[in-house]
Amino acid sequence: MKARVRFFARFRELLGAEVIAEPAPGTSFLTLIRDVTRGNGEGHDAVFDEGGAFREHVILMRNGKRIEATDAGETMIADGDEIAVFPPVSGG
Repeated sequence: MKARVRFFARFRELLGAEVIAEPAPGTSFLTLIRDVTRGNGEGHDAVFDEGGAFREHVILMRNGKRIEATDAGETMIADGDEIAVFPPVSGG
């Protein structure tokens, strides 16, 4: 099984633009992102808080649809999923 994880803006600077992951069947959205960011301390800390939960400001999407951080632990990854992780969006 393969999934594409894409990072944007500041997260891209810290973690790279894209990672092709091979999660095991039954892997949750939360676990996949945690595993992908684990090797980069600063990037991991930008996405996750000290307790291992997504920071409030992180925007998560799966195949173009928003995923609430509170649902990420129960949302399972499927083969071919495209995951997007965004920092907060601001404008003026």
